[in-house]
Amino acid sequence: MTKAFASQADLTEKKITFEQLSAHCWAYTAEGDPNSGVIIGDRYILVSDTTATPAMAQDLIRQIRTVSDLPIKYVLLTHYHAVRVLGAYAYAAEGATEIIASQGTLELIQERGAQDMKSEMERFPRLFRGAESVPGLTWPTLVVGGGNPVRGEVPGRLSINLGGVVVQIWHPGPGHTRGDTIAWVEEEKVLYSGDLVEYEAGVYTGDAQLEEWPATLEALRALKAEFIVPGRGEAMKGRANVDKALDYTKRWVETLYRCGREAVAAGMDLKAAMAHTRQAMDPIFGHVFIYEHCLPFDVTRAFDEASGIKHPRIWTAERDQAMWQALQG
Repeated sequence: MTKAFASQADLTEKKITFEQLSAHCWAYTAEGDPNSGVIIGDRYILVSDTTATPAMAQDLIRQIRTVSDLPIKYVLLTHYHAVRVLGAYAYAAEGATEIIASQGTLELIQERGAQDMKSEMERFPRLFRGAESVPGLTWPTLVVGGGNPVRGEVPGRLSINLGGVVVQIWHPGPGHTRGDTIAWVEEEKVLYSGDLVEYEAGVYTGDAQLEEWPATLEALRALKAEFIVPGRGEAMKGRANVDKALDYTKRWVETLYRCGREAVAAGMDLKAAMAHTRQAMDPIFGHVFIYEHCLPFDVTRAFDEASGIKHPRIWTAERDQAMWQALQG
């Protein structure tokens, strides 16, 4: 029997948690659904990841307004995926004047943003409630350039003073995408990682740079964060638990990519590669949220990268369905 496509059968609402981690830092988490981060200074507020639609962003805004009436001046896009960025327009009415992204994220929006928007809306109907409130693609107004630190290059960095707290924003290296961007509050040791880090949830790698991702995770570990708000999963508190989230993500990525390389080396086709990967992944990760959604996309990307396709192929709604029928049919 064909499994329901992606997350189309996932209609159960998740419990939202809005919790304070430190003097200025908050986490908005949702039992494995995409998380957002909130940093509240004495003058301005920054939101990291916007939710999927302006309509759905209203809940996050309501939560923020229970603790502050300051302008939400800055919106950070940790990467280009629609489920993270299409809610950005809701913040204009709350004082937003800057939408921040890396150069790599801007380039991905230009290259594949429209296809990704259509693709993700069909994958996650529950997360795109109020899709009619999306006026179009989200475009950054402030772009952080610079090199790839994993290659020893100097990353562009942006420091934003929200009043009483400084947020550092930069691209720590490729991983979930080639444009991943973090927010780091060094004084309070709070890291907002976006989907570079997940915990007890599926790690989507359909647009990933798998070979480089583990080194990027080690660059994050070197920050010695005491708190991390991952892309999915609970906010982790204490150095040991931060490391647990980093280790979880690294194990997923390394296991997946190893299986992809083994499959290519053995001359398997993609369906055989899926079965081979399941043997390694199912016993470890098969219980986590959106595992069955992520795995076909992940195996496809691992197989591609192991075959020498370094720049991920664009996912379209049509390609999604064809792949799903081939691997989950």
